[in-house]
Amino acid sequence: MAMTDPILHLRTRHESQDDQGAATATVRTSVTVPLRFADGYATTGQVMTFRGLTDAKEHLAIGLGDWEGALARSARGGQPPLVRPHSECLTGDVLGSQRCDCGPQLREAVERIAREGGFLLYLRQEGRGIGLYEKLDAYALQDLGLDTYEANAALGHGEDERDYAPAAHMLHAVGARRIRLLSNNPDKAMQLETFGIRVEERVTTGVHLTDANARYLAAKVNHTGHALALPKIA
Repeated sequence: MAMTDPILHLRTRHESQDDQGAATATVRTSVTVPLRFADGYATTGQVMTFRGLTDAKEHLAIGLGDWEGALARSARGGQPPLVRPHSECLTGDVLGSQRCDCGPQLREAVERIAREGGFLLYLRQEGRGIGLYEKLDAYALQDLGLDTYEANAALGHGEDERDYAPAAHMLHAVGARRIRLLSNNPDKAMQLETFGIRVEERVTTGVHLTDANARYLAAKVNHTGHALALPKIA
């Protein structure tokens, strides 16, 4: 039996929705929000909500730094804005969990994007798309020896169920059709390009290694080819 290409499946599904006009996203609200992190770093974000996203979830685009200038320069053929699609992680982003690197990546991304001008896309895709409770169930399986991908599969899920079509549609809505992608994940670049976003450069994040997330980061490198320069782990 022929296997289905998951990216082709996503593209076909969303092209069908585009034909019906359902995938044409527009900015719904744009508000200025002062931001301050636990370490004292502060900046201002322009937080945007959207109509017409394909999955009807409440994803956000946050314009940081001189994002309007970055869009203007890109339109003239200059360097495009720096963009990070960041999947929601309540345990890491809010509670400071060290089982992943999500919180430190979010903190790093906000400062780097604010410095250069661009967007943080905050995507409601907890647990690589399986939800918060199922992610915690996967943690329990990881404590029994499975890696992060094996645990999701053992629960009956795909290894990574995230769909970056809404991210691409938000970028189209704000006029960011060319980007520099702040991510270590090759799947993000592949999906965004599938949905019409030109990734001019892939920019890696720092390595946020702890004793608690070493196996998790190693699985990302070894299983899905994340661009992380991990030190040798004994």
